[in-house]
Amino acid sequence: MKHSNLPQPDTSQVEQFSKQVADYLYGHYLPFWCGPALDRENGGWMASLSNDLQPDRSHPKGLVVNSRILWAFSAVHRVRPEPVYADMAERAFDWVLNRFWDSRHGGAFWRLDDTGKVVDDSKKIYGQAFYVYAMAEYYQAFGSQAALSRAKELFGLIEAHAHDAQFRGYTEVCRRDWSAAGSEARLSDRDMNEQKSMNNHLHVLEAYTNLYRVWREPSLANRLLELIELFLTRILDLQTKHLHHFFNQQWQVRSDTYTFGHDIEASWLLCEAAEVLGDETLLKRVRLTAVQMAQTVLREAMQADGGICYEGRAGQILDAGRECWPQAEAIVGFINAFELSGDASFLTAARRVWGFTQTHFVDRIHGEWFWRINPDGTPDPKLPKVSEWKGPYHVTRACLESLRRLEKQQPVIAQSTFQL
Repeated sequence: MKHSNLPQPDTSQVEQFSKQVADYLYGHYLPFWCGPALDRENGGWMASLSNDLQPDRSHPKGLVVNSRILWAFSAVHRVRPEPVYADMAERAFDWVLNRFWDSRHGGAFWRLDDTGKVVDDSKKIYGQAFYVYAMAEYYQAFGSQAALSRAKELFGLIEAHAHDAQFRGYTEVCRRDWSAAGSEARLSDRDMNEQKSMNNHLHVLEAYTNLYRVWREPSLANRLLELIELFLTRILDLQTKHLHHFFNQQWQVRSDTYTFGHDIEASWLLCEAAEVLGDETLLKRVRLTAVQMAQTVLREAMQADGGICYEGRAGQILDAGRECWPQAEAIVGFINAFELSGDASFLTAARRVWGFTQTHFVDRIHGEWFWRINPDGTPDPKLPKVSEWKGPYHVTRACLESLRRLEKQQPVIAQSTFQL
């Protein structure tokens, strides 16, 4: 797939990009989550902080953000095993392993209050997936058998109660006892009340990929393959190269919009899933699709300033605002497309998005990123700096993935070894 006749970036540009990412991650971004974001009164992390770091203790401590915090510090510790990251990972592990776990029925509670009391005991599969994702990462970082055992146990529960044996894929929500949730099946108020969603399947895919790295269980491999096939045949629109959002149980499409962040995120997560399975035929198919998806996002969503728009429909921009997480995913997705194709325009795109985030998203006063930049270029003041949906997962992962991939690319570029 790589093309030797394409112009290649200068090695010094790649080195400079890599240095900028490392300096920002370790010098500016992670210190926020090791300091201002900590809940020093009740333990764990603050459930909600405004842009100027005012707390709101009426907000819940969510399963998703706490699992993502655990994943982030475990992943960072694997790369840079320093005591502060081990301390943060252990702090998160205690909350996720003990506070969020349902000792009666198994699985993880959706929300706790500020003191750690359960306020929503539902088993939303999206949240269960992030629990598995984080536990697998913690095991890789620290060799914790408790973490691996918990991930395996939760995999079994998801498969037993949320997998659709007839039509494949996964339901959205179960009750505390893992029985069917009934008519209210959506993840959040922003979502359609449908039986299946792209977003849920994307993060089950991500979680199972990470678990399969450390547990080569055949049934897990089968489910991972099923998920990839669902994306390639049901979730992805083969004509537009966008992901459909919502479906009924039989996989009939129920939505007409797409989000560019999910498109570019899926492009590289699908590659990772295919890579761990080791099927070369499948991997070739997925990689070709990934480059096509990245091309579509680059062509349709990137604006002149380097930012990625949020949402589209029928080839038109529906929401020109820029949220933080699609920018982070675009950086990785474009670097991935560059690796696969050898087309330097993708690497240029990744650098442009990175530059946009450093100019517009980074809060130089209070730390972290603003949640959303409005079309006029100003941060949305209504959205918080920390919430149950906003943690260190996307940005930390984007930085770690960029550093890993850019380091790998430097000698390749220097030696000009791209081959057809």
